[in-house]
Amino acid sequence: MRVAEDSKAETAVVIKKYANRRLYNTQSSSYVTLDHLSEMVKQGVEFEVRDARTGEDITRSVLTQIIFEEEAKGQNLLPIRFLRQLIRFYGDPMQSFVPGYLDLSMQSFIKNQEEMRERIAKVFGSGHQAVEQLARQNMAMFEHSMQVFAPFATPQEPPSPPPASTDINDLKTQMEEMRRQLAELSQRK
Repeated sequence: MRVAEDSKAETAVVIKKYANRRLYNTQSSSYVTLDHLSEMVKQGVEFEVRDARTGEDITRSVLTQIIFEEEAKGQNLLPIRFLRQLIRFYGDPMQSFVPGYLDLSMQSFIKNQEEMRERIAKVFGSGHQAVEQLARQNMAMFEHSMQVFAPFATPQEPPSPPPASTDINDLKTQMEEMRRQLAELSQRK
């Protein structure tokens, strides 16, 4: 595994972050923004961000900053309950297992992404009930995967389910967002 990481590091684009918060792409010899880095991620370009003064790898904090910026723009991808559960794992004895588990879950999700796209395409012709059912199934699958660790966590507040009408409205909003994202994806191809 270490050999794969070393070869990945050798091919990754190096981005230097300066004290003035500017980001410099050493491959293209140009300054970039967080939006540029976000696009690089979406295009599958591997990069690492290094502090220009110390050489320290700060990729994790920059990627986290990109997520924060996307969430602030209204691109709400991370449910509040998920964020609360994630925060609860910091300092918990199970903390060391969470990154690997989340990585495996995301890899599984990516593998099934094409199948999901096909199912969604078929469902859009079947009406809102089928779309809502698919959204419920996907949400339940994701919540179940997060609750695998819940018995080990120390809950500080029990999650309360929202009213049923809110669930349906949330699902409709999520489905509209999924439609918009699918339209964007199809335009890119």
